[in-house]
Amino acid sequence: MADDFAQQVKQQADIVRIVGDYLKLRKTGAQNYTGLCPFHKEKTGSFSVNATHQYYYCFGCHEKGDVFNFVMKLDGLSFPEAVRAVATKAGIPLPKREFSSPEEAREAGLRRQLLDVHEAATQYFEAQLKSPEAARAREYLTGRGVSAETIKTFRIGYAPDDFNAMRDALRRHFPEEVLRASGLFSAKDQADGSPGPMYARFRKRVTFPIANEGGKVIAFTARALDPDEKTPKYLNSPEGPLYTKGNVLFNLDKAKAEMRKSDYALLVEGQMDCISVYMAGIHNVLAVSGTAFTEAQVRLIGRFTKRVIVNFDPDTAGAAAAEKSIAMLVGEDFEVKVITLEGGLDPDRFVREQGIQAYGAALRGARRYADYLIERARQQFPARTADAKVKAMNFLLPHIRRMPNPIQRDEFAADAAQKLGIDSALLRQELKQAAAQRTASIPQHRAEPLTETERILLRALVVREDGPAEDVVARMLAASELGAHPEWIADLVVADLLDALAHGPVPSNPLDAAATDEARAHLALALDHSPAPSDPPLTAQVEGALHTLARRRDERRQRELRAQIAEADRRGDQEMLNKLIAEKLEIDRKLRRH
Repeated sequence: MADDFAQQVKQQADIVRIVGDYLKLRKTGAQNYTGLCPFHKEKTGSFSVNATHQYYYCFGCHEKGDVFNFVMKLDGLSFPEAVRAVATKAGIPLPKREFSSPEEAREAGLRRQLLDVHEAATQYFEAQLKSPEAARAREYLTGRGVSAETIKTFRIGYAPDDFNAMRDALRRHFPEEVLRASGLFSAKDQADGSPGPMYARFRKRVTFPIANEGGKVIAFTARALDPDEKTPKYLNSPEGPLYTKGNVLFNLDKAKAEMRKSDYALLVEGQMDCISVYMAGIHNVLAVSGTAFTEAQVRLIGRFTKRVIVNFDPDTAGAAAAEKSIAMLVGEDFEVKVITLEGGLDPDRFVREQGIQAYGAALRGARRYADYLIERARQQFPARTADAKVKAMNFLLPHIRRMPNPIQRDEFAADAAQKLGIDSALLRQELKQAAAQRTASIPQHRAEPLTETERILLRALVVREDGPAEDVVARMLAASELGAHPEWIADLVVADLLDALAHGPVPSNPLDAAATDEARAHLALALDHSPAPSDPPLTAQVEGALHTLARRRDERRQRELRAQIAEADRRGDQEMLNKLIAEKLEIDRKLRRH
């Protein structure tokens, strides 16, 4: 490509507009624009673009250059490719291209023709959707709430149940080499190892084009109308010269402008989830299209926003995918929130059944990723034993470890310890140390000695009905109060054992009430007790233990309210803020009276 043409493009192209296609810029002077640097992690914009002199410079990482350097680095292009890309963006006609070698010319020609053949295939599928054979496909789309406008916007089509029709249609315009490289056709090898006749890869399927960032179709995903054990529900184009699935996000071409404007991206799993949400009016939505989320996709999103809301399917696979995606985003210093839809619905079905207003409310109520992960830890390890709490924390530590900011790591660890009911100073210290050092786990914790409160309650609850009258009264008092206030013991190591003894008869061998070896050991130690003459009556001891539990519960609730008040204040939720402050004042009064 001639140097004079590159200079012509550089003079005519507006660097502010070109860079503005990649990241959000704001005007900070007569000719200066500022944004977050795409070349390094930062929270305060130090990336400057000068409109007069047509250059960019980052005061943080010192990256600098002109419009070509910028496009080369962001898109991974060579200089000639960057010149062509900028010229195309600026609407400048390209001169006839010259190549340095026949091989380069052949590869460039193949890529251009592959784009053309995918466009031709898209038009073919669109036309076939209007054919009589496609009646079932149209019925399927109507049943999924897909309108004619949606079909047109996303260029949805139909691949007929025919092995040869599209091949024969495209052969009139494209050479064999291009058709074979396109991924639109399959072929079985002959006996001599040569490729056999081509036949259509997609048959009797609804087709969804996958476009690159510039809106050019580069691949397809196709949904079978009659899926079975031998016919997968979804079939995707193979990877090739145009398409690498881990480098593409479905709908990025349509979503990127709104992502910059609203400064966040909504990330969903499948194309239909994306399409339903987009057509309901939320345009900054992207889909990973059922593939694993990749670092390349994280970088793609980061060019337009550093805020992401994740709404994956609620099943086990979706939850696992959400966790991995969150970890990758957090590691790149994104602000991440998570939506969990009521009824276990995916976004597509939720929007169709409950409407966009309900989905918008769910979007506004998206939880911080830390709250989502802590709740996942509680669901996976619901037991209240020390071992279960260690397992829950070890589930969270890889996520804590990926956070770049040490203050955020410490806050996450403290929040998790509080919500998981970890009152042990020793365990909290191990967790804090692991978060600070970004280690992967904390060791399995040995059983800690019980508090005197727990020992007293266990001794009282194993009193049999034929025991001393005063001790029976103590047992009735303990069982009644613990039954009325289960939250008092929710975070105790022996919570399950206390609950079982309070709600059931005492076995002839009290140790039979313990469900685990750990609980059995705790109970045996509690019962290994010889009363001293100076000990108060068991009833008085139980009253003191219950008072201690009630106070501990109020203190724990006081800490929870402080965190909730700060969160409500951050969200600007005045109604919730007033409610929480009123509850905290009441708790403060109760604690002063004790």
